[in-house]
Amino acid sequence: MKLSCRFAGGLAVACALALSISGCSGGGQTDAPTTGDASEAAYTLVEDGTITVASDLANAPLDFVDEKTGEAQGFEIDLINAIADKLGLECEVLPAMKFDTIVPLIEQGGKADVGVSNITITDARMEQVDFTDSYMDSNQGLVTLAANADVTEDDLNVEGTKIAVQAGTTGASWAEENLADAEIVALDDPVVAVTGVQTGLYAAAVADLPVMTYLCSNSFTDCAVAIEIPTGEQYGIAVNKDNPGLTEAINGALAELEEEGYISELEVKWLGAEL
Repeated sequence: MKLSCRFAGGLAVACALALSISGCSGGGQTDAPTTGDASEAAYTLVEDGTITVASDLANAPLDFVDEKTGEAQGFEIDLINAIADKLGLECEVLPAMKFDTIVPLIEQGGKADVGVSNITITDARMEQVDFTDSYMDSNQGLVTLAANADVTEDDLNVEGTKIAVQAGTTGASWAEENLADAEIVALDDPVVAVTGVQTGLYAAAVADLPVMTYLCSNSFTDCAVAIEIPTGEQYGIAVNKDNPGLTEAINGALAELEEEGYISELEVKWLGAEL
């Protein structure tokens, strides 16, 4: 039986997140050995029988909130739901949180089992958390108004030029390193960044290429990906270092989903083609 993914959200997102991070609510972890064929390793969960997911839900088509239903959806939401199904678990997505709080939350433990939010596997992050095997390759995309799509990095790397990024991301790191003379403005999510480009507040915005391509093809058709930046990144699911059995179990589920062709199906569904 396929288990559905619950989304614990609504208008009280900020309040709920504050309670979650401060430790004002929640309970202890409980042992939960896997029940499927994906792995025989034992692991712990915040809530017995449920995998609890931290995400910023701000990166369509990978993870976002459906405006009509209020439900979490996207490539990664379908993926973690399928992983939960493989492991015989339910899935609960916590209220949306800022991207740069997700890895620290998983490192802290006790509030979420995994971080799923197009998180690039980096050496710095691997000092804080473990990562599963990669499930998607990615690059960065620099977005401008479509009328300015012939812009170069040198054009933007000048004093007084404002470049929007999502705080705590590899896109922000790239901009800080390669557009050092420009003013880098850190924001909460790519939608806000591209909105600023659309209104003329920023000359450009940098974020993950799949997200930027989707935004320019749907909500921001007057904008375009002017530069595809070959950063060669890989996304992984973040897991607490004290929970290696969960990492192993998820890796087993990912391998099965890859072999069954399900991940390719998600690529077509959400990205328009297999990667």
